Amino acid sequence: MQDLATKFANLTIQSDFIFKKVMSRKRICKHLLEELLQIEIADINYLEAEKTLEPEYTSRGIRLDIIVADDKNTHYNLEMQVKNNKNPDTDTYVLPKRSRYYQALLDIDLLQKGQPYDLLPPTFIIFICVFDFFEKGNYVYTFKKRCLENLELELPDEATTMLLNTKGTHGNISQDIKSFYDYVNNHIVTTDFTKQIDDEISYLKLDTKVRREFMLMEARLLDERREGIAEGKEIGLVEEKLATAKRLFSMGLSVQDIAKATSLPIEQVEALQAEQACR
Repeated sequence: MQDLATKFANLTIQSDFIFKKVMSRKRICKHLLEELLQIEIADINYLEAEKTLEPEYTSRGIRLDIIVADDKNTHYNLEMQVKNNKNPDTDTYVLPKRSRYYQALLDIDLLQKGQPYDLLPPTFIIFICVFDFFEKGNYVYTFKKRCLENLELELPDEATTMLLNTKGTHGNISQDIKSFYDYVNNHIVTTDFTKQIDDEISYLKLDTKVRREFMLMEARLLDERREGIAEGKEIGLVEEKLATAKRLFSMGLSVQDIAKATSLPIEQVEALQAEQACR
């Protein structure tokens, strides 16, 4: 518990937990969107913080940190991305397909069954990245669908994906967004906006309910990791026993002897014997 207390005390805006809590403050989230998009927003409503979208039992569920809708029914999903992860099997970065998947599930969630497609509201998927995914130095990378044969033609599906690069060096952003980047990167307070954020984080760390929530969440995640490791070890042990059983079959041992030697159920050894016989 002491380690968790220390971890909680050292949390920054880069933490998913703290980011969600800070952006749950309407004045901060609303101002960030206004400064980023250079628009005026009368009000925002929180649909759900850290919502889980799971349209199918077998599909891959995702957790969206903050989803808000403004007074014009434009929907925004805000996410903090600290690691530029790769899929070890394909050696490809996961962020592009992650954004595509987020957009698809968000659309499914927003459109009720039986409603016409044209009722889908405008959406912004906004990833706040503490790395430069494209390594071009832009403060912001904004994506919409365009025609390859005529780049002036834009598909008016009203879906926008934005990758914010806190390590950027050029582009058009407001002073408050620049100061927000500095705060994310280095915990530097340079404007009233980042002072509001810093004050909010300080307040959160003094809140015993927030502290308890974080510790319970971390304990639950630790339990899930331990269960996953134990399950992986168990699967590995069974696979090792099956490999041993195959070797023993090649040596001419009986089903009963192999079951006794490997501690595998005799039914499983018999199934393995039948499988071997078919090859």
